Amino acid sequence: MSTDAPQQGPQSGMKISPVEKIKIASNFLAGTIPQEIAAETDHFDKDNIQLLKFHGSYQQDDRDRRIEAKKAGIGKYYSMMLRLRIPGGRITSDQFLSMLDMCDELGDSTMKITTRQTIQLHGILKDNLRPTIKKINDIALSTLAACGDVNRNIMCCPAKRNDAIHTELERLTDELTEAMAPQTPAYHQLWLQEPGSDEKVLEGGGVPEAEVEPLYGATYLPRKFKMGISLPEDNCIDIYTQDIGLLAIVRDGNIIGYNVLVGGGMGTTPAKKNTFPALAKRMAFVTPEQVVGVCQAVLKVQRDNGNRADRKIARMKYLVANWGIEKFRAEVEKYFGEPLADCTEDDVTGFDDHMGWQDQGDGKLSYGLNIENGRLYDNDQRQLKAGLRAICKEFKTEIRMTGHQSVIFTDIDEADKDKLIDLIKSHNMPTTEETSTVRRWSMACVALPTCGLAITESERRLPSIIDKLEQPLAKLGLSNERFTIRMTGCPNGCARPYNADLALVGKAKDKYTLFAGGGWLGNRLAYVYKDLVPDDIVVDEMVGILSAFKTHRDENESLGDFCDRIGGEDLQVMAAAAPRP
Repeated sequence: MSTDAPQQGPQSGMKISPVEKIKIASNFLAGTIPQEIAAETDHFDKDNIQLLKFHGSYQQDDRDRRIEAKKAGIGKYYSMMLRLRIPGGRITSDQFLSMLDMCDELGDSTMKITTRQTIQLHGILKDNLRPTIKKINDIALSTLAACGDVNRNIMCCPAKRNDAIHTELERLTDELTEAMAPQTPAYHQLWLQEPGSDEKVLEGGGVPEAEVEPLYGATYLPRKFKMGISLPEDNCIDIYTQDIGLLAIVRDGNIIGYNVLVGGGMGTTPAKKNTFPALAKRMAFVTPEQVVGVCQAVLKVQRDNGNRADRKIARMKYLVANWGIEKFRAEVEKYFGEPLADCTEDDVTGFDDHMGWQDQGDGKLSYGLNIENGRLYDNDQRQLKAGLRAICKEFKTEIRMTGHQSVIFTDIDEADKDKLIDLIKSHNMPTTEETSTVRRWSMACVALPTCGLAITESERRLPSIIDKLEQPLAKLGLSNERFTIRMTGCPNGCARPYNADLALVGKAKDKYTLFAGGGWLGNRLAYVYKDLVPDDIVVDEMVGILSAFKTHRDENESLGDFCDRIGGEDLQVMAAAAPRP
């Protein structure tokens, strides 16, 4: 196959999944969405549900109200979740304020900061989907490619620094966002073009794919695709969990290139033994001049060789695992058109969550504020939305969202430190300094009640788990110990649980798989410590591990390193014998 030829869809007779058939018939993601938008129904059909993901939206229903809806004879309480594409999590105060307005006016009055440095709105009614997307684009943001079988939001270190390194990371993030984006005109026509406009619409049939989608072709990718850019000393975006991870290589204060890692991915299906979470593998070193072309070549290899018959094994990690990294690299070199150099010895060595006060290097400061599980809301106890509104209006600076669902306020003058903290406290938001270490390093996916894949609670459950861990940690003298706890409502792993120190993954109703042995550095997979742990004893199980860690750890050993060294069987014995504080 020519290295420049777009994928022309599955070959005749090739077995393909139902979603592939939907994409083929969609006319570059348009489908029958216009007709359904105009129809007087409260939900979309199954084909358009798949296509809407490419436009940044998932159809959901309130699972807490399913019985109520059934009794009322109305089917389900449907709504749409809308996700934005915000490269590197950088957003202006005015844009952030507009999003807060939208969550109140058009959503469920909450806003979610995601694990990929972007924003989700929940509870949008079908009739409000188009106005919401239009408003988002009016403030120079987009939802295109936030979901679907394309490259999604590109993660990048959110720290604001007045140096050439971080400036280049941000520039590359923006360049790659454009270079890896779908080009279909359907997005503009569906959401931005005024109804009844005379503007020409995409004509079906006979349109050369290379003119409409030069990178993706008419069938796009076999599955979702994720990218992140990081520094060795600061793996704050979990580079090993990405389909493509770019590790910046710095010499004498300048980026000389990137180690390219390929094939990371968190999701798994326990019932299918050929599925698994995977960390990316080191593939090659590329220069700054090569990086965009190589990333496109990697995407093309997955586009043309990924599994289109079974979506559960369609991620690029399975192609890398089946082929091996040597064959995969050779294929990338064919698409790119020249051989690549081997990776340098550089690897991840640190992780800064960028919380609290940090020096930007330009005479100003940034302040990272921990947002528990990324959820912004107002109630009698906390006024997070009101507090962020006040801060955005007062300081009018750039806001940066982190890969741990929190926010960073930039460009704060030294003289204004107390003013910022006062605004935080006056809205009953805990400062980062008042937040326990275990809470600061925890995160959860949305799960119930809106995620259709969730088996158990996650975002609504993790805070109470942390509440019950704080006192035992204090008694063990581990309050300042840094380790990650991540929780998901199903095995798809949206909160990246499989490389955490400890993780809870929903497996059955009110039961979790407890993982141990990953680490905050993000470069090692955890193992199954215990399966099907009942919800009411998960805290005791974790306290047992922590108590064993306190008693048996080596000097300066991290929790993840300890669990990895001891192994699951011996750790269970130690934890069972360890006294509970």
